[in-house]
Amino acid sequence: MQQEEDLFTHQDTLANLHENLPLTEKLRFLHQVMRQDFAFIDRLAIALFDEKTEMLKTYTHSTEGNDSPVTTYDAPLSAAPSLRTIIEHRRPRLVQDLNIFSQGKHEHTKRVAAKGYKSSYTMPLYQSGTFIGFLFFNSHQEHPFTPKALRQIDIYGHLIALMVINELTAIRTLLAAVRAARNMTHYRDLETGSHIDRTAHYARLIARELSPSYHITDEQIEHIFLFSPMHDVGKIGIPDSILRKPSKLNAAEFDVMKTHPAKGREIIDSVLEDFSLGTFGHANILRNIAEYHHEAVDGSGYPNGLKGDEIPIEARISAVADVFDALTSRRSYKAPWSNEEAFAMLRQMSNSKLDRDCVEALINNVDKVLEIQQRFRDNDLI
Repeated sequence: MQQEEDLFTHQDTLANLHENLPLTEKLRFLHQVMRQDFAFIDRLAIALFDEKTEMLKTYTHSTEGNDSPVTTYDAPLSAAPSLRTIIEHRRPRLVQDLNIFSQGKHEHTKRVAAKGYKSSYTMPLYQSGTFIGFLFFNSHQEHPFTPKALRQIDIYGHLIALMVINELTAIRTLLAAVRAARNMTHYRDLETGSHIDRTAHYARLIARELSPSYHITDEQIEHIFLFSPMHDVGKIGIPDSILRKPSKLNAAEFDVMKTHPAKGREIIDSVLEDFSLGTFGHANILRNIAEYHHEAVDGSGYPNGLKGDEIPIEARISAVADVFDALTSRRSYKAPWSNEEAFAMLRQMSNSKLDRDCVEALINNVDKVLEIQQRFRDNDLI
C-alpha cells in the first residue's frame, strides 16, 4: 500500500515560476530547465515592439553578465526586414545557419555574430491577436533544431509568452488604475499627453546611458520608461487653490504641496493592493519614483531629506527628465526655454538638487533629445 509520505516525492520542475520574481529571473530559471533537454540552447531573449514609435527594443534575456550580444538597444522594425517577414507570415522563423546574414549591416546582426551564435529560432509574440514582440532562442551550434526538438521548444515558447503577457498586463492594469485616479480630478489639465510621452522617453534615454555604470537592466529601463510619467500622481490630493495658484505659494501652502510625494505612495500602494499587484516584480520602481522624485542629492529635498545614493536611481532619473521637460515646455506663465538654456540650468542644479550623472546622461545625447521633442510636440505647436 502506498504510504502518505510517498504521495509527495515528486518536485514540480517549474515550481519557481510561482514565486515573486522579476521576469528576467524566471526566464533564466526556465533556460536552465530547458538546457537539461536542449543543451544547445545558449540564449533566450525577448524584444518588445513599441506601437507609438514602431521601434523594437530589447527587454530581457537569460544570459548572465555581459554575455548577451544585444542589450540597451532599439531599432525601427522597418530596419529589420527579416523580422518583418515573421509578422507577415505569422509564423516562427528557423535559421539553422546564421551565416546567411553574414553580410548584414545592422548593428544587432553584427553583435549576434560577434558573440558566436550560429543558429536561431524566433517566435512572434501576440496578445489577443496584437503583435507585441519577439522571443529568440539562440545557439552556438549550426543546425541543432530538429523537428522533434522544435515541438517541445514551442511549448516552452508559449509558456514564456504567457509570462510576458502576464507581466505586461499587470503593468497596464497598474498604469491604467493610477491614471484613472489622477484623471478623476482636474489635475489632468495640467499635463499634456506630449509632456507625458517626452518625460517617459527622456527617462528611458537617461537610464540607458547609465545602464553600464549603474547595472540597470533592460527590464528595469522599460519600467522606468513606463512609470516616470506617474511621478506626480500624489498631486490629486492637493487642493486646487494651491495646485492652481498663479502666484508663489506661501510657507503654509508649500508645506501642503510637499505632501504630494507621500500621497502618491499611498495611492500607488492602494492600487497595488486593490488589484492584487503587490507581488509585481518591479512595483518598487513606481513607488520610489512617486515618493522620492523631490529628494535632492544635497539632502535639501523632501519628504525624507535623502542624500546622494540614498535616493533610488529611478527617482533621480525621473527628476531630471521632468525638470528638463518643464523648462523646455510652454506654460501659461512662461515661454519655453531653449535646450541650451535648460542644459545650463540642469548643470547648475547638478550636485545640489539633481544628480550629476543623470544630468550628463541627458546632455550627452542632444540629437536624441531633439528626436524626442520633434516626435512628441505639443498640439499647439504643430
